[in-house]
Formats: sequence, C-alpha cells, structure tokens
Amino acid sequence: MTELRIRAATPDDLDTVLAFWKVAAEGTSISDDRSGVERLVARDPEALILAELDGELVGTVIAGFDGWRCHLYRLAVHPDRRRRGIGGALLTAAEERFVRLGGRRGDAMVLTRNETAHHVWRAAGYSPEEQWRRWVKPLAE
Repeated sequence: MTELRIRAATPDDLDTVLAFWKVAAEGTSISDDRSGVERLVARDPEALILAELDGELVGTVIAGFDGWRCHLYRLAVHPDRRRRGIGGALLTAAEERFVRLGGRRGDAMVLTRNETAHHVWRAAGYSPEEQWRRWVKPLAE
C-alpha cells in the first residue's frame, strides 16, 4: 500500500467528503449536507479527519470533543480499500487528538444492524454498553 496520509479536512474537501459518504458510509444522517459539514469544520477544524492514498479520499472519521466527552462518528472506509488498516489508522489519529485535548474515553455511534462495523470497533478495543440507548429528536425539518 502506498503511504497513507492522515489529515484534517478543509472547506475545499467538503463536496468530496459528502460524495464519499454516499459510497462508503453505512446509512445517512440529518447532517449529511454541505451546510452541516461546513458548520462542523468551521466550529472545530480538526474534527473531520481524512485518510488519503495518492491524493484519493479512502476514509473518514469525525472525532468530536465537546470539552467533556469524546465522540466518534462517520468512520468510513471505501469498500475497495477495507481490511488494510485504514480504519485503524483513522481511529488512532482520533484517539491521539482526544488525548491531546484531555479526553478520557471515546464513544462511537455504530448502527445496530452493521455487523461488519461491530467487528471493526471490537478489534479497536471498543465495546457496546447495552445499558444505554441513544435518544434523538430532530430539531429542524
């Protein structure tokens, strides 16, 4: 494998990221639009982490830190590039970011039906907390 480049996204990357998620991410989110991702990068320029091979986007993770908790979202690797360590490299970068910011524990949003993702997260040292349930309320239509 060519050398993997891990870096923070810039505003110039956002259309590419959104197109990438349509191919590589499982499911969609209410924030999967240009304005949602622009707000993320404007508020926290290091939160959206990209993995590139030869200038091609091959993976993403959002490593959000609110000053108290470390949250992981949108870990996605291109289907043709999986099982090559890209997801692990993205998680390492996210965890290093959290430690620099003073974070103590990372949590991840993982779809219940995505069995493949369950294996990835377990291999990275994460485990489900069955006593918790995510509750959501859309704030806008």
